[in-house]
Formats: sequence, C-alpha cells, structure tokens
Amino acid sequence: MKLISWNVNGIRAVANKGFLDSFRSFDADIVCLQETKATPDQYPKEIAEIPGYHGYFHAAERKGYSGTALFSRSKPISVSFGLGDDRFDHEGRTICADFGEFVLFNIYFPNGGQGPERLAFKLDFYDCFLEKVSRLTDEGRQVIVCGDVNTAHREIDLSNPAANSKISGFLPEERAYIDTFIDKGLVDTFRMLYPDATEKYTWWSYKTFARDRNVGWRIDYFFTDEILAERVADSGMISDVFGSDHCPIFLALI
Repeated sequence: MKLISWNVNGIRAVANKGFLDSFRSFDADIVCLQETKATPDQYPKEIAEIPGYHGYFHAAERKGYSGTALFSRSKPISVSFGLGDDRFDHEGRTICADFGEFVLFNIYFPNGGQGPERLAFKLDFYDCFLEKVSRLTDEGRQVIVCGDVNTAHREIDLSNPAANSKISGFLPEERAYIDTFIDKGLVDTFRMLYPDATEKYTWWSYKTFARDRNVGWRIDYFFTDEILAERVADSGMISDVFGSDHCPIFLALI
C-alpha cells in the first residue's frame, strides 16, 4: 500500500502546474492533500472526480483558506470531518477515514506565526488532536497520521536552526509537542528509517528562492502507531515534484 501526503498551497493553482500528471505518477492507493483553499464546487471537475478514486473534501468557512482533501482507491468504512471541537473544525483542517485495518488522519495543522493568540490556538489544536488519537490507540486501533504539522522537530529538520529558534515552527513549546506525539506512541516514520539523514526537507520559502538552494524545513510527516510501524517499508520525500512550496511525501506499507 502506498500513501501520499501533499500540501498543495491551493488546489486551483496547482491544477495549472501539472497536478494531475503528478497525481497519476504517484500511483498511490491514498492521496491526502492539505491547504487546498477551495470549496468542493471550486475544484476543477477533472480533479474533483478522478477516475478510480473516491474523493472527500473539507473546506474552511473562510473562502480561499486552509482546507483538506482525501482520494482513495478503496472506499473507507466511514469518513468524518474535523476533530469534534467547534474551535477548530470551521477551518477545514481534518479528514478522518476509517479503513477498518487502520484509521487515517489527514490534517493541516495550524501555523502559529501570526502572534501569541494564534500560537495558543495551534497548541490547543495539538492537544485536541492528541486526545482524539489517544482514544483510538487506547481502544487498540491502528492509526496513520499525515499532513503538514507546521513544526520542525529537531535541528536536523531545518537548514538554519539557530536563526529560527524564536520563530514559530521551531519554538521549544512547539517542538515539545512532537516529543509528546512520540511519547503517546506515534512513530515518525521517516526518522525511524533515516535517523541521521540531513538536508531532507518538505517546505521551502518562495520569498527567498530557497528551494533552489535547498534551504528548507521538514514540517510534513507520516506518523503511525507502533504496531503499524512494523509494516513500514519506506517513507520519504518526492522532492522532484513541483507546483507548491511543499513537496509530496510518501509512506509505503507491506
């Protein structure tokens, strides 16, 4: 089984940058998108109805903002939208799909860079997410979590850790939550396989042409529970796919 996660930074924008060709090249069983910035009726028809896939869409109430989408070859047993908390669910950040053998969370975690209030919102979102996932794992369910987490975990996960130590996305309190994810039994599948890999990033700033110089951050992740982690064959970045300021990431299960 192959899964893809990709922050597309606007589905309508990426549609004009070869999205469908990239989608087909993935040959994935499940594709999760974040920051779609569109309501379902705003998707190009050829993307809203991709042959061979079931599509699910969660849009923000605010136009042109946030949003997630999930495409799957097999139909999930059930699909829900949001974390069950009105504080967060109006922003279209979460799709949860139950496939029976595992529950998949496709999440666009908030950015905390707009000031103290938004940082607090982001950390509260992390708490709400952890509570929901912990309930499932406590019940013995296997889980996969993917998406843009908007935090680089360790110094190895971004180009200039010292210069960014006081920037949201690499603040100590944000990084501590990734520690908590792991303490709660979520496995960072890329670091599980490649603990010492350097210069492996998933996001680069458009403003400074950072991708050309590979000055980036690893802020997109695939997590699994510890049992499902035993089935991970590979996990990594597809860095030669363009169209967004993020590259797609993948998870292969056996």
